Amino acid sequence: MKTIHSKYVIVGAGLSGLTTAYSLIENGEEDFIILEARDRIGGRILTKDGIDLGATWFQDHHVNLSKLLDTLSIHKFEQYSKGKSVLVYNTMAPAHYFESQHNGPSAYRIADGSIAVINKLANKLEGKIHLKSIVTSINECDDKISLTTNGKTYFAEKSIITLPPKLASEMDFSPELPKSLLQTMKFTHTWMSNAIKVGILFNKPFWKEKDFSGTVIGQVGSVIELYDHCDHKENTFALMGFINEGLRETKAKIRQEKVLDYLTKYLGEEVKSYTAYFEKDWSKDPQTSCENLKSVYMSPQYGNEIYNEWHCNGKLLFSGTETSPMYGGYLDGAVYSGLNAAKKLLNKELV
Repeated sequence: MKTIHSKYVIVGAGLSGLTTAYSLIENGEEDFIILEARDRIGGRILTKDGIDLGATWFQDHHVNLSKLLDTLSIHKFEQYSKGKSVLVYNTMAPAHYFESQHNGPSAYRIADGSIAVINKLANKLEGKIHLKSIVTSINECDDKISLTTNGKTYFAEKSIITLPPKLASEMDFSPELPKSLLQTMKFTHTWMSNAIKVGILFNKPFWKEKDFSGTVIGQVGSVIELYDHCDHKENTFALMGFINEGLRETKAKIRQEKVLDYLTKYLGEEVKSYTAYFEKDWSKDPQTSCENLKSVYMSPQYGNEIYNEWHCNGKLLFSGTETSPMYGGYLDGAVYSGLNAAKKLLNKELV
């Protein structure tokens, strides 16, 4: 088995892991490797043909992400919400239409899709990211920590694990992790793991022409939330939202028909003139979910203080949005945890 030595090993090339890596580079540390199980970077950020099928929105109080966007010269724009929105109480009753209220905090999207942040971070990390590298075991050995993947063993002084804690708990650790930590990991809900996202492209934003916002909130029916997803340049026209989890095991073709029929009922026949249709069921993604999941309707508890501690005698730290005490389960939580991990590795404030 091939062995590779590096000062630091970061597991996961999502927003948290790449933020840590970028921060290391910016602070003069280049002796590290990133191991990513997927054949792509981004983790739960996934943008396809301009549609964000993963993490999408943020707000003004998400200052860590906002600062990172400014640093990377990436623009934001406000989520479109003008016009009539649809509220569905009962699929057998007429829809209830309402005007969106603008007295709450604004929701923003990232220009060119959330993947723009990932790509900008990765541009600084050429040669550092190893794709298709699934870490199966982590072992403490004397003054090093070793991570075994498919055919390779990596040795490092310290390692940062940015996977969802529930997923990371499936790895083999030697010595075993403390029971209190392992139990916390197993019971930390994985952000996005229940979501079935849908994105639909069109030749024109017909809903705007009909004075609809594109927002459909369904307490019942095939789609539980839908929003306008046109790009900031107004040359990509799309709707994006979340499919009812009750359709998870429905055949894909039938599920698509149900979604389109449902939206046609409330937005009009123009729905069926779509040009492309995309779905992403995150519960079926083995690098996000490790078991059959039931919905978590109460607010998940993120940022357990146990994640802020070093383990394996100061060689192993868990990171990622679920570990963040600030806005866990959001893009901002991923950035915060990534910055925090870099500070802990360097043992100093970042420049």
